[in-house]
Amino acid sequence: MDVLTVATRGGALAMAQTKFVAATLEKIHPNLQIRIQQVTTTGDRDRRTALWNLKDTGFFTSQLEDFLSIGGADFAVHSFKDLPTAQREGLAITAVFDRNFVEDCLISASPVGSLDELAKGAKIGTSSLRRAAQLKHLRPDLEPTPLRGNVQTRLRKLETDNFDAILLARAGLERLGLSDNISFVFEPDVFVPAPAQGALGIQTRADDDKTNQIIASIDDEAARTTAMAERKILTTMQCGCHAPVGAYAQIAEGRITILAFIADLEGQNYISRVATGPTPEAETLAEQLAQNLLTAGGDEILASLEK
Repeated sequence: MDVLTVATRGGALAMAQTKFVAATLEKIHPNLQIRIQQVTTTGDRDRRTALWNLKDTGFFTSQLEDFLSIGGADFAVHSFKDLPTAQREGLAITAVFDRNFVEDCLISASPVGSLDELAKGAKIGTSSLRRAAQLKHLRPDLEPTPLRGNVQTRLRKLETDNFDAILLARAGLERLGLSDNISFVFEPDVFVPAPAQGALGIQTRADDDKTNQIIASIDDEAARTTAMAERKILTTMQCGCHAPVGAYAQIAEGRITILAFIADLEGQNYISRVATGPTPEAETLAEQLAQNLLTAGGDEILASLEK
C-alpha cells in the first residue's frame, strides 16, 4: 500500500475539495492511501482585512507551499485561482482538476432573478475588486461592501449584516451542497470570472517523480489549457490576483476563445477584449490579448491602482 500525505486548508470548502481529489486518486489507484494534513494560512488567521487591501500574494496558499517544500506533505490541493501566478521554485502544478461551475453567482436576501431586479443603492457583499468593479459597471448605483469569511460565514452575514445580496463563486456553493441558496448565476461572458476560477490546482515537488506520476493521472488537459490561458493574462499584465481583472476561456471544435477585461475601481473605465484561435496557441493568444488590454488603457488603470 502506497501512502501519500496531502496538505490543505482546514475550512469546509478546502476539505471538501481535498477529499474529492483523494477519493478520485484512490479509485484510480487501488493500492493508494491518502492522509490529509490541515495547514493554517495567513488568510485563515486574518478574516477581517478586505482582500482588496492586501499587498501580498499567496494569502491563502503560501503556508501550504512552505509545508510542501520542506516535505511535510507529498502534494497540496489549492483553489487554482488563489495561487500566485509566479511558480514557487521546486514546485509544480502537476494536475489541473475538476474545473466546473466557473461562474459567479448572486445570493439575495429577497427573491431576484437578475441584477436589474435589485433595489436602487442595494448593499452587495463581496471580497473581490474584480466583482465590485463589474457590479459598478453594470449598475453604478449599487454599493459593493467588503465581505470576508468562508462560504458559510458569508451566507450568515447576508442575514446578520444587512446585506441586500452577496456575490460568491458558484463552484464553492456547488461543492458544499449549498447551491439551493443561489438566486441566479451570471453568464461568464457578461460577468467575467477570476482567472482559473472553478479549477483545482494540484501541486507537488517537481523532483518527486513517483508522486508526480500518480497525480498526473487526474490532469484534465482542457481544464489546464483554459486555466493556464486565463492565468497568462495576469502574468502578462503583471497585476496580481487582487486587481479588477477577469478572464474566461472556453474550447470548442479545436479552437479556444478567451475573453478578458480590466476596469477602474468604479467600473467606469471598463476595457474588454476577445481573442480566438487554435487551442495549441492558447497562451500566445492570451499574451497578445493582455498586451492589447494594456495598450488600450489598462496600463494607466494599473498605474492608478498602484498609487
